[in-house]
Amino acid sequence: MTNQDPTTDATTSSTTTSPATGGVRQLRLVVEAVDYDEAVAFYRDVLGLPEQAAFQGEGGARVAILDAGRATLEIADPAQKRMIDDVEVGRQVAPALRVAFEVDDAAATTSTLVEAGAEEIAPPTETPWRSVNARLKAPAGLQITVFQELEPLENRSARTELGTDGNRS
Repeated sequence: MTNQDPTTDATTSSTTTSPATGGVRQLRLVVEAVDYDEAVAFYRDVLGLPEQAAFQGEGGARVAILDAGRATLEIADPAQKRMIDDVEVGRQVAPALRVAFEVDDAAATTSTLVEAGAEEIAPPTETPWRSVNARLKAPAGLQITVFQELEPLENRSARTELGTDGNRS
């Protein structure tokens, strides 16, 4: 079902708001890392997230802000979270928060991340929603998914077999 209202994004069920009118400009996920150097090296140097800024404060306080490209906030109900775990891993393993990174080659990225110290929870697997996803336990206590899209969002959204409701991506 296509929404004809030009102020409503066809992939969402709510009206969009531009940053100029008070909407969100950036999603920033803040993660406490006990081993700061290990986490920065993993996410910046191995995964390849460019450093935007880094700051130091009193008492040895440090932060690095890494650019993860475009951000989305994916909100899933418990049934969807279980289904994603079942598809990606084959069992329930994800905490309430999991970070996903879109990459060009999920298999190669998974290998690189494992070589750098990540623990593979599940290998790259093609999902019903036409992506290749791998699950890893990464530094700073994060469970991450690296995923590679196999076809454009427009194609996936149009597929009735993926169970889209016409209002979401």
